[in-house]
Amino acid sequence: MPRIEFYVLSSSDQASRLLAACKLAMKGWRAGMPVFLRCQDEAQARELDDLLWRFKADAFIPHDLAASDPRAPVVIGRDEEPAATQGLLVNLQPDISPHVERFARVIEIVNQDPPLLAACRNNFLLYRKRGYDPRRVEL
Repeated sequence: MPRIEFYVLSSSDQASRLLAACKLAMKGWRAGMPVFLRCQDEAQARELDDLLWRFKADAFIPHDLAASDPRAPVVIGRDEEPAATQGLLVNLQPDISPHVERFARVIEIVNQDPPLLAACRNNFLLYRKRGYDPRRVEL
């Protein structure tokens, strides 16, 4: 059963969420985990792809879009089934991934945007109903 965590940001801007996703991807990859970044849409996936190249000047994070290389160490996608199992899912969508059980760890990144807060609260309750024990982490 995956470990579920909600990382709560104090800001409400989208840029902070994407930066947090990059940091989590780097940390997961450095820990030897396959990482899947689940984006809301193609535009967000492209933005995250670009940000992973430049967010940290002294680091390289091997990544690719799911359509190009589903076996990359860090995969950026939407609802594709992950090629690797027992990795880290960083969820940027407002709903729960259909592939939660394929991961060892799931991180939902929450900011203070009211619609996203409402969606994440709903996800928290859904995880509990499904038998998970989600945790909240303040960033």
